[in-house]
Amino acid sequence: MSFLEDTINVIGFLILTVGFIIRNTIRSLIPEKYKAKNICGDIALITGGGGVLGRLIALRLAKLGVIVVVWDVNKAGAGTPAEVYDWAAKFYALISRKLSIEETVNLVKSSGGICYGYVCDLCNREDIYRKAAQVKKEVGKVAILINNAGLGSCYKFLNTSDKLIIQTMEVNVLSHFWTTKAFLPSMMEHNYGHIVSIASMAGYIGVPHMINYCTSKFAAVGFEEALHMELVAEGYKINSTVVCPFFIQSTGMFNKVSTRYLPRLTPNNVADRVVSAIRCNEKIVIVPGYFYILLILKLVVPWESAGMFLRGMFLNQIHSSNTSSKEEEEEEKEKEKEKGEEIIPTVFSKDLDTTVIQQQLTRLFSSSERKP
Repeated sequence: MSFLEDTINVIGFLILTVGFIIRNTIRSLIPEKYKAKNICGDIALITGGGGVLGRLIALRLAKLGVIVVVWDVNKAGAGTPAEVYDWAAKFYALISRKLSIEETVNLVKSSGGICYGYVCDLCNREDIYRKAAQVKKEVGKVAILINNAGLGSCYKFLNTSDKLIIQTMEVNVLSHFWTTKAFLPSMMEHNYGHIVSIASMAGYIGVPHMINYCTSKFAAVGFEEALHMELVAEGYKINSTVVCPFFIQSTGMFNKVSTRYLPRLTPNNVADRVVSAIRCNEKIVIVPGYFYILLILKLVVPWESAGMFLRGMFLNQIHSSNTSSKEEEEEEKEKEKEKGEEIIPTVFSKDLDTTVIQQQLTRLFSSSERKP
């Protein structure tokens, strides 16, 4: 290309960029109800649908007329702190593999929506493909895929077990590959669809003692961005969104994390933003919005200052992560073994009122973010 052609291309690029900025600015001022797309009748699949965030997203989508499919693997509701249950409710949860999924399905149906639930192990690629084929056969073609399930932990790098590192990458990253490969072809066939990745602010900013989690979320952000670029380059009108929230309350995943300056988000706020982003075809969603400033500061502020800021913000988390994931795994096994030996004879008593247990469990919240 000649110098003149290069110059014309650069000028054209700058003009288009200014036009996009003006368009997006005007669009941001328009109320959501006037710019939101109609997704009524679409089929949406949510991984980690038995947890707090997945459940709230499912309820909101169902109210919009979306047919919801939820996947989860947890027996007792993902990431629910053990102390929430009394002895009977906890045992009932442990023996009911589909409990958290069924709870979500029942809540959606009771609100007038349509919902299907499937047990799926996101650490098992073949199970993902099997369940995807089952969903296509029994429900239909998925138009909205929400990769919501996640696994997180807070340990020093050398205290993190190999098993936990592998599980974190399988759930937080590799499952996105397998679910997308399973459902993208039908989206491409109809040139219609939306893929959502629930990542984290830890996918943009590294945090000490959360190396495996941050690595997986950085990868999730990269996966979504590269996938979007490929779909656009090939001319497909399939939307994608990456959602990067700060730490969320009530998920049970980061109980050790307590921030010094910034409050945690509520699951309701994050669920609202996810659904809004889907309806408005937003590309990147940072929650809360003022965290966009952190991304800019990361490129401008010296690394020494950034390190001081993070160490100060997550001081409690850093000081409380001296234990090993291996040690906690062994302790958890011993606790479950002891509790199992204590409650098994009692739970099978003919006097046990399982209706009361079910009522108690219905009131519980579980998390889409699984604890190892």
